[in-house]
Amino acid sequence: MEEWKETNNALAKTFEFKSFEDAIHFMDTCVSDINTLNHHPEWHNIYNKVFVKLTTHDEGNKITQKDRKLAEILDSRYCPPA
Repeated sequence: MEEWKETNNALAKTFEFKSFEDAIHFMDTCVSDINTLNHHPEWHNIYNKVFVKLTTHDEGNKITQKDRKLAEILDSRYCPPA
């Protein structure tokens, strides 16, 4: 699995899936945890990929523990394609 990269004061990662539907399902299943943490990613989808960028705007666009926690949550929700 691809690791998170620290770039431009953010954590970044691309998640790849078998299909568009799987990519959207991943995003949908993460929403509850994202709202519970109250820390929202910058993310977008192109076909079977979800591109994620995490930074804490309230802390001057820096990587914080909230970003690392959300990264762990997203990783735990990800099921790589077989």
